[in-house]
Order: sequence, then structure tokens, then C-alpha cells
Amino acid sequence: MNKAIILLLLFPFAAHSQNTFKAIIKNEDTKEPLKRASVRIKDLERFTTTDSNGVVIMNDIPNGKHEIEITNIGYDDLEEELHFPLSSNDTLQLLLESNEAILSDVVVSTTRTGRSIGNTPTRVEVIAQDEIHEEATMHPGDIRMLLAETTGIQAQQTSAASGTANIRIEGLDGRYTQLLKDGFPIYSGEANGLGLLQTPPLDLQQVEIIKGSASTLYGGGAIAGLINLLTKTPSDKRQLNFNINGTSAKGLDINGFYSEKFNKTGITLFASRNSNEAYAPSNTVFTAIPKFERYTFNPKWFLYFNDKTKLVFGINTTFEDRLGGDINFIEGKGDSTHTYFEKNKTKRVSAELSFMHSFNDKSSFNIKNSASYFNRAISSNNYAFNGTQYSSYTEATYIIKSGKTDWVAGINIITDRFAEDSVSIVPLRNYTQTTMGGFIQNTWNAANWLTLETGLREDYVNEYGAALLPHFSSLFKVAKGLSSRITAGLGYKPPTIFTEESEKILYKNVLPVNSLTNSLERSYGINGDINYATTFDELHFSINQFFFYTHVNHPLLLDTVANGFNQFQNINGNITSSGAETNARFGYNDFELYLGYTYINAKLAKDNIVIENPLTPKHRFNTAIVYEQEDKWRIGYELYYFSKQVLTDGSIGRHYWLTGFVAEKFWDKFSLYANFENLGNVRQTKFESIYSGTVSNPIFKDIYAPLDGFVFNGGVIVKL
Repeated sequence: MNKAIILLLLFPFAAHSQNTFKAIIKNEDTKEPLKRASVRIKDLERFTTTDSNGVVIMNDIPNGKHEIEITNIGYDDLEEELHFPLSSNDTLQLLLESNEAILSDVVVSTTRTGRSIGNTPTRVEVIAQDEIHEEATMHPGDIRMLLAETTGIQAQQTSAASGTANIRIEGLDGRYTQLLKDGFPIYSGEANGLGLLQTPPLDLQQVEIIKGSASTLYGGGAIAGLINLLTKTPSDKRQLNFNINGTSAKGLDINGFYSEKFNKTGITLFASRNSNEAYAPSNTVFTAIPKFERYTFNPKWFLYFNDKTKLVFGINTTFEDRLGGDINFIEGKGDSTHTYFEKNKTKRVSAELSFMHSFNDKSSFNIKNSASYFNRAISSNNYAFNGTQYSSYTEATYIIKSGKTDWVAGINIITDRFAEDSVSIVPLRNYTQTTMGGFIQNTWNAANWLTLETGLREDYVNEYGAALLPHFSSLFKVAKGLSSRITAGLGYKPPTIFTEESEKILYKNVLPVNSLTNSLERSYGINGDINYATTFDELHFSINQFFFYTHVNHPLLLDTVANGFNQFQNINGNITSSGAETNARFGYNDFELYLGYTYINAKLAKDNIVIENPLTPKHRFNTAIVYEQEDKWRIGYELYYFSKQVLTDGSIGRHYWLTGFVAEKFWDKFSLYANFENLGNVRQTKFESIYSGTVSNPIFKDIYAPLDGFVFNGGVIVKL
């Protein structure tokens, strides 16, 4: 009885000594709440993050003096010494000062956790809206150069006449890069060589790039990395933009984008017509730019049931006719000698559906599905190909977030069916491929200076078997402005005839792949980086040093077999790619200076013979200096260097420099721009002939340098 009385007497005192800390964390300049800001009570070793409204609540804080530390990537750290109990029960308002030297408030979605770029263990590079706008003034018809101007990424042209191209990351073949749009893989397979050329940038909000094995995130194909193109979403403020552009190489681009949100609904609409007349510089026979006409129409609808539930439905359509080859034949001046042409006729229709529901601030459920139709008909003076690819992607994910840990779990099903018409002597390359997978990913804030991310995926590909894909990433925040990442993972790629090698010969005499003669390509890789950013008065400086290594076992290569046929075989050997990238940025008042360097040591080992992997410049340097007065002027100068490359026939391609200049003048509702590309008029046809054989039956060599030379373009961007 006496003990009970003592406990009752002590209870009010104990309850009174436990306090609650409640605050809202905001941007000092805009007063906007900052979600997922880190809040730590040092002496108590208590840690949590703010919710979607910037609010943090921490209970059971004992009386006394405690130091509260608040951090958020891109903002200066804030430390407050508070005495508990507080003098008021009101919610505290704490303001963080932004630090422009760090890309902080950029949120990446490709890793699915919705974290800021500086707080994500997996290294993600972001091409932001400003850079996309700049690219729209230089290449408004496609995104090939938008990606190729990024350090460590190379646009590899696969057809001299048709102009088709793939993206290479870290010196690896284009088939090892996974290209997504809003998380949907709609540019794979037969569409791979044309995806870059058929995607104008006007409706893009952001581009996210992961270099190194990323198969754990979205399945097979991301051995070298993945690129996710994120489109704009509607806001309360209407957007109505037009871009009209013309080029000295006889090109014309007309692009339009509209978006608006109406209470519970929203819409975005992108439409474009991109065309070019056949263009061949002086003294060349074959087109450097093929004649083409392309129409794109992409509407997307958004339905907001409430603050927690959203439905998005979109359609992507592209229709294009492309004709390249002998310029005399295309212009109607052909004869018995000038007969060679390559004609591509493509049709793309895809539908996408996404449903997102948040149960609360800590858990959400997403389900999405896409279905795609892609038809490509190729014809030349002595060959024809007509094939259709039907594909679908279905994924369901469940996300749980807490103060220190994020969990993402999901399943997905990918179907890919290809059917071709019998228009040649080659056996039909028809196939049906179904991939079922499940994955789980955990991101753990182990300490204020350490974040760990682990993941595991298992895919099963019919006929080819299973692939187990572990993944590990870590983020070390060494000091203010100084951080480092390390990532490792496995990858795989199912066999396919749609590669750079077969694209180059238009799939002519290429035999089918099958599980009896071919197997999954498997890989492992590791990479790491060191980042530093700081500000000295008006000078902003940042640098990123990146190291990488990727190993592909028994890669699929095209060999010539009996009777002139070509067959893909998993070779007895491997492909390895190792090297480093350096990126530095200097900003002073209205000036920005960018410096980039890439070193790639890519090797192909076959039957104990090791050679350099073809079409991989060992050294590449890029720099750009930009002067911009906001809403007034933007002037930029670019310089690129490509070292010598080993070609597939064993010869060596020349090194070369490229330069460019762009200027844009802004007014309230529109801007005028002019771009001068390849000022030195560098062309591979100046170095050497790009074909052997005859004009009527050419055998094209590897394309490693520009074919079009100097090109001027100019236009107007209208914002209503």
C-alpha cells in the first residue's frame, strides 16, 4: 500500500518531466514547408524526419537543455539550443537557408523512394528543366544530343543512311542501357534504334540517369545503366508553349505543349511535326540526314480523387516515314548507278495507366500498366523487313516510410511478342517472351552521416530461366558539402536480335535467337563517387569524381556462319568496362563554367584474345561556358574532344574536336534563339570514305564522327 502511494505521488512529476517538441520546418526565402528534412536531438540520439507538411513531432523529451540539429540537402544546417519545458506550447517555426551550391530540392523518382538527389544512396544524375530548355533550342526534334552531351554517355549512330542511333553508357553497347519514359520501358526491342530520334524534349520536366547496373530496379537490360524521361505534370498555372525551329540542313520542327489543372482533373498535351529534307554536304553521295516526316501526339489525363489518390492515363503515338541513301536517287536523279536507298516506316501507339494511393504520410500503393504497339517496315533496293512488336508492362509496388527506414516491395510482369512478315529467305525471327519478377528494397538512415540501401530482385524469363539480382548502395556524408557513394549490383539481358550490330545491316540475313543456342547475358558491376560543393561569397563550386567497373559474362555477339547468314552467339569470353568521370561546375554571378572528362578502358575478351571494345573513345573532354541574365539573355559556348577509336574492322578512327555557340533573347511571352553547331565543320567524310563496295551496293563503315558538318538552326519559343 505504501509503495502504491509513493508511485502515485511520483507519477505527476514523471509525466511533467516528459515534453513534446513540435515544429514546422520551412524554406527561409519562400516559406514553403520542407518535407523529409532530418531532425536530430544530439544528446538523446533521437532522429526523425518531417512529414509532407514540413511538420515534426518528437515526444518524451526530458526536462533540461537539448541541442536540436536540422539538416536538409541543399540548405545550410541549423542548430537550435532549446530549454525544456518550453515557455510556450505553440508550434515552433524554424527556417532553413538555401545553399545554391548544392542540388538539394531536386527529388528523384527513378529509385522509387521519392528522396532528394543529395539524400539518395544510389547515384542519380539529373538533367533539369533549364538544361532541357537549352537543348530544345539546339535540337528541338529529338533528345539524342541532350543525352550525348552528358559526361560518360555517347550517342552511337548505327546507320549511315537512316541516321538511327543508340545510347552507350560507360562504353557498353546500347542494348545494355534501359530507356524508360515515366518509368515505362516503351523504347526497347525493335524500337531501340529509333527511340532517341522520335522523342522531342519540349514536354520533358526532368531526365534521370543511373550509371552502372540497375537491373534490380526495373529488371533486365540495365547492365550499363538506365535513363528515365519524366514528362511534365499539370499545375494550377496554365502552360501553353510552342517551339518553331528551322535549320540550314533543311529541317523544320513545330512543337506544342499544353497543361492545366482544373480542381479534380488535369491534362497535358504534347503534339509535334518534325521533318527534314534529304541533306548531304558537298562532295558526298549518301545522305548525312535522311528525308523524314514525323507526327507525334501524346495526351495525358490526371484525375485527383482527393489529396491521397490519383489516377493518370496517357497515350503516346508516333508516325514517321524516313528515307535515306543515295542523294541522287532520293532527289529523283537516280540512274542505273545511283539506286541505293533505305526506307523506314514506323508506327508507335502505347497506352499507360497509373494509380497511386497514399494511406498516410508513411505508406502508399502504386499500380501501373502499359501496352505498346510498334511496327517497323524497312525496304531498300535489294532487301525488305517488316516486323511488329507487342509489349506490355505491369507493376504493383507498396512503399512504407518511417523516420529512419524506407521499404519498397513490388511485383511486375513484362510481355514482349515480336512477329514479322515473311519477306526474305531468313527464317522468321518471331518470339514471345514473358518475364515475371519480384523485388524488395530497403533504405536505412543508419546514422546522420550514413545511409544504406539494399535491394533484391528475382526475375524469371520463359525459356531462359531465372536471374537473382542483389543490389547495394551507401551514402557517406563526410562533412558539410562533402559526400561519397558506393554501389554494387548484378544485371542481366535476355537475348535479342535488336542490337547495334544487326541494326547496322538492317537485320539482313540475321538468324533467330533461341534458348537452345543462346542464354542470358549476365553482369556484375561496382562504382563509387566523391562529391564536394561549397560557396565563397559569389563563387559557387562543385565537383564530382566517379569511378566504375562493369563485367559482362558471355556477351552476345554477331558472327558470320554458313551461306552468308549471321547468327548471335554467346561467346567464350567477356566484356569489361572500367574508368572514371570528372565533372566540375563553377558559378560566379551570371556566369557558369562546366568541365567534364571521361576515361573509358573497355575490353573485349574472346577465346583468350583481348582487344579494345570497338567504337569507344578512351578519352573524352567537354566544357561549356554560359552567361545568363535571367529573363533577358543566355549565351553559351561548347567544346568537345573525342580521342581515337578502334573500329569493328580493326582500323583506327581519327580524334576530333567539336565546337558550338548558342544565344537566346527573352521577352515576357517569347524568346528568339540561334544555334551554331559544329563550327569547325568536322565530318567523317572529310577523313575517309564511309563505305566500301559500289555506290549501288555499299557496305557502310562504322560511324564515329558527325556526317552533317556545320549546321545552323534558329527559332522562336512562345509561352502564352
